[in-house]
Amino acid sequence: MKRLRNHFIGVDSGEVQLFSDFETDGEMWIGDGPRESRKLIKFSAKYRVPPTVTVGLSLWDMDCERNVRAEVVAEEVTNLGFHLVFRTWADSRIARVRMSWMSIGELAFKDDWAIDP
Repeated sequence: MKRLRNHFIGVDSGEVQLFSDFETDGEMWIGDGPRESRKLIKFSAKYRVPPTVTVGLSLWDMDCERNVRAEVVAEEVTNLGFHLVFRTWADSRIARVRMSWMSIGELAFKDDWAIDP
C-alpha cells in the first residue's frame, strides 16, 4: 500500500488505441510467436514520486478461430509517465486493441524542499 503524506493527490487517466493491424496486415494480425506493442504515456502533470498505475483493455478485436492470448501491463513507471504494453504469443491473431489506464499518486506542493547531502 502506498501512503500519501498530504492532500495533494493526483489522478490521471486516458485511453489509447495501440494498434489496428488487420487494416494493414500488421504483425499482430498476421504474425506468429511472441509479439509486443508499446506506447509511451506522459502524465498531464508531474507526480512527486512514481504513482500507482492500472491498465485494462477497453476494446479488443480478436480472430475467433484462434486462442486469445494477451498480457496488458504498465512498465517503467516514473513520476513523468510509463510504457503501456500489450503482448501476445503463439498463433493468436489480434486485429486491434484499445487500452485504458489510470494513475494515482502524490503531487508536489509548494512547501516541499530538499536538503542536498
